[in-house]
Amino acid sequence: MDFYKYHALGNDYIVIDPQKTKVELTPKRIKLICHRNFGVGSDGILYGPTRLPKNLFGGQVIEKGEIRLRIFNPDGSEAEKSGNGIRIFSKYLYDSKIITKKKFKLHTLSGEVKVQILNDAASLIKVDMGTVTFQSSKIPIEGKLREVINESLKIKGREYKITCLSIGNPHCVIPLEEISEELAKEIGPKVENHPLFPNRINVQLLKVIDRQNIKIEIWERGAGYTLASGSSSCAAASAAYKLGLVDRNINVHMPGGTIIVEIDNQNYVQMIGPVSSVAEGNFSKEFWEKLKGNPSTRLLPKPLPSANSIK
Repeated sequence: MDFYKYHALGNDYIVIDPQKTKVELTPKRIKLICHRNFGVGSDGILYGPTRLPKNLFGGQVIEKGEIRLRIFNPDGSEAEKSGNGIRIFSKYLYDSKIITKKKFKLHTLSGEVKVQILNDAASLIKVDMGTVTFQSSKIPIEGKLREVINESLKIKGREYKITCLSIGNPHCVIPLEEISEELAKEIGPKVENHPLFPNRINVQLLKVIDRQNIKIEIWERGAGYTLASGSSSCAAASAAYKLGLVDRNINVHMPGGTIIVEIDNQNYVQMIGPVSSVAEGNFSKEFWEKLKGNPSTRLLPKPLPSANSIK
């Protein structure tokens, strides 16, 4: 098969295994594969597993036999980490019998990740997401060195309180009394691309239900509005805990479903969530011709001219 498609609470990814499918993933090709109308359609591509001799990857030395994962957004950019992506990729490894143990490690751009398969179907997976930091230089955020807690940010004439952090990738959490898909789509891109964030940022609108439950709407960097996100769940839960709004074990409710987040007293975060397989498939000959053509050529069709320009 050329690709394998999975989703985690509606957040869907395509797995492309370089041992089976020989294609260089340029940004143009990634955009085409992920396109909902002209390609297979997904919220991103998981590229792996790649086993290499000693090799620098994300600033780390990868030993022979260790498995690395590369995560690509549908706009062609590369992500440091994805909680849903890690769970999906782990299920692919287990389904394909590349991994037979239920506890193993993966390497992403942001470092090593511990994974635990919780059932025989590999449909429920626990991931050690690592330690959260609120330090501005590590997120990163412009300005003086500080923890970014409950700061003000003005978007479209309205002032919002933001708490920002990194859990291997950057997040901006905005607590509100009421949240909605419409508001996430309205202010999400403005926050993502704000000059305060030099590497752009993921955005979560947060509503606290009680000490054990929160609700979020998500705007993902490089992907847009998303039904669910593992790293966003961990970020929102961590921000709510830092602000004293919730306890250490939190159910994070999203439009796509619920993820469980556990936080220890050192800001170390673990996540438990479901994964489902969707399809296995082959690219058609015509699609392969587009993928294997000159990467500089246009893979997606040109926009149609506007009615006013047609005479």
